[in-house]
Amino acid sequence: MRLSEKIIVILLVVISFSFTKEKIKSPEVTVDELKKHISYLASEDLKGRRTGTEGDSLAAEYIRAQLKASGLISLYDNGFQRFRVTDKIISGPANSMILNGESLKIDTDFAPFAFSENASFSGEVVFAGYGFDINEDSLKWNDYEGLNDKGKIVLILRADPEIEKNVSPFVKYSKDRDKVLQAKDMGAAAVLLVSGKVFDPEDKFEPLAKGDQSVGIPAFRISRKTANSILEPKKLQIEELEKTMNELRKPAGFSTGVSISGHSDVVQTTLPTRNVVMILPGNDKLLKNEYVILGAHFDHLGLGGLGSGSRVPDTVAVHYGADDNASGVAMIIELAEKLAANPKSHRRSIVVAAFSGEEMGLLGSKWLVENSEIDLSKVNAMVNMDMVGRLNENSLLQIGGIGTAEPFKQMITTKSDTTILKLSLSDEGYGPSDHAAFYGKNIPVLFVSTGAHLDYHTPADTHSKINYDGMLKLADLTYPIISELANMDTKLVFREAGPKEVAGRGTRRKGVTLGIMPDFAGNVKIGLRADLITPGRPAAIGGMKKGDIITSINGKPVNNIQDYMFRMGQLKHGETINVEVLRDGKKEVLIIQL
Repeated sequence: MRLSEKIIVILLVVISFSFTKEKIKSPEVTVDELKKHISYLASEDLKGRRTGTEGDSLAAEYIRAQLKASGLISLYDNGFQRFRVTDKIISGPANSMILNGESLKIDTDFAPFAFSENASFSGEVVFAGYGFDINEDSLKWNDYEGLNDKGKIVLILRADPEIEKNVSPFVKYSKDRDKVLQAKDMGAAAVLLVSGKVFDPEDKFEPLAKGDQSVGIPAFRISRKTANSILEPKKLQIEELEKTMNELRKPAGFSTGVSISGHSDVVQTTLPTRNVVMILPGNDKLLKNEYVILGAHFDHLGLGGLGSGSRVPDTVAVHYGADDNASGVAMIIELAEKLAANPKSHRRSIVVAAFSGEEMGLLGSKWLVENSEIDLSKVNAMVNMDMVGRLNENSLLQIGGIGTAEPFKQMITTKSDTTILKLSLSDEGYGPSDHAAFYGKNIPVLFVSTGAHLDYHTPADTHSKINYDGMLKLADLTYPIISELANMDTKLVFREAGPKEVAGRGTRRKGVTLGIMPDFAGNVKIGLRADLITPGRPAAIGGMKKGDIITSINGKPVNNIQDYMFRMGQLKHGETINVEVLRDGKKEVLIIQL
């Protein structure tokens, strides 16, 4: 080992030792301790704590050390529940495309989409306009009419004929992946998508989007030069076709008489990350086998940039995430310390969980509930702290999930002093944070937050803007609530409350809905699992049950959430549909009216 490496190892040992051996100044929640936690977690050194990075790892180490110093016991792998997340999707070395006997250049002439299936293809190219098959009362457009595309390679224009309009009925049909899925439904063997000059004058290839899942057939972006080579025997150019279709508002489809072959190779790389999960054993012989979960996510957006979730994506800089969510982590560390110092505060055991992967889609909390060491049926409640550091001048504290258990509302209101905190209470158990994963498992949840602000998901979310006195007020309210949850004689009875139909972190297709909370994390390999069924909505009325795995809609396959969104986007209010589901391994067909 080189001297420099030895020095690094020694420093790491010293830092770890200082974390674990630091004396607890006070079992009470104090401003000084909150500042210490937040200033470290939101420091320049942790570089925004992006999931899978060194900053993410350092944050996990710090949180575990603080909880261990308070006397909590490690679960899983010495307090770490390890899992992997998708880092990026890249073009693999086996990509190829041969046109007119010549090999085309990857990333110049063609490039696979992230949702492309890794497979070989060969066949005649047919042009299918914008790739639409639209049959609405107010909009009809079928590029496939009269076109023999079965087993063929389908060439499609990206976007739509009204790309220059901010509002257009074509918008919901214009996504690249949706067009490929439509072509697959029509029998295509592979799809080539090309940007018209109006849509993209520079004809640039975008980076592969890591959130996309395979559509089941090879799918590529090709350059206009490549498309024009395919169209040359017809004495046509893609620019002319785009212009004509946009002006005449008419579909187009024809065979080119040209054949093409190749192979798609998309490589997914993953990164290791971890949840921090510790337990404070209860002091009651029987109730210690039941649990209250206190949770908060510790990941953030790293350096920001395109695709990070930053509200200023053109700015590459440390997104400190002091409020989101170093504040929530600091709160659970301090509450755990106070609970540990007061053994009578918890007859039930208290599990403290700090999640990674929240900003990527609740991945850490989803992983925990799907791979839990504790019996989730024995969880009395889950309390989630997310963005609790910006109590405003009105002292308004938001608490969601109070409808998920009957006693919640009275429990909270009797413990609150409206002269100190004003409460905004909501019933819904589902929301864009980690409690949603537990709500999906029939666990009563409370979601505590001081709300959004202009610095949210920007580099301006720094520790200097935290309202520490406000956090003390919040701690004074939440500590007795957690203690009561851990001490009550009988276990809470779960009640469904929602989900409220709100937009998540990604773009949602507007239109009809079944009234389910989907499994956003994709925990089943084929299909889409319904993690929650909303009472009174079409899925519930049609007999769908929580845990059903949707495998097809109207006979068309649903392999993942993106397929589901596309299928639902083709349906109308009042329509009656067939939905095939797997229930306990057996196929069921449901008739559902939208």
